[in-house]
Amino acid sequence: MMDKILFTGFKGKNNSSATLAERSGGEYLLLTNSFAGLKKDIDQIKEKYGLVIMFGIDKTLSSSVRIEKSAMKDGMKTSSGKDLEKVKESLRSNGIEAKISDNPKNCLCNEAYWHVLQKFSGRAVFIHIPTIKHADEIFIEKMISAEKEIL
Repeated sequence: MMDKILFTGFKGKNNSSATLAERSGGEYLLLTNSFAGLKKDIDQIKEKYGLVIMFGIDKTLSSSVRIEKSAMKDGMKTSSGKDLEKVKESLRSNGIEAKISDNPKNCLCNEAYWHVLQKFSGRAVFIHIPTIKHADEIFIEKMISAEKEIL
């Protein structure tokens, strides 16, 4: 069943990534906010998803999103196998400014993306979104519309 999609966000009250994952209309998983915890969460995912769309927050974003091309761990880099230009255009056509970044940082988001890319052979996309302060209802609806085009 390679056509199933999993949405992920991070646990936490008022966490915009959790809100978006929950509202995406598909199966979702909220990841633990610790390196060991999120690895355990990801290890427990059944290998049945054709794509994992991951959301994490970046406090420096306010009206745009950043699509991560790759993740890095222990000096090794791995990249998404998804057409990220298509993802970017889907977001933009739904009124969300988006850019693609290939500059992984040592953070929980990078760690989660690394493990998911490894587990699902590159069948994942990580999108950094603004905090709940900037991710209002209109933003969430635009993101959900864009997701439907990405799929």
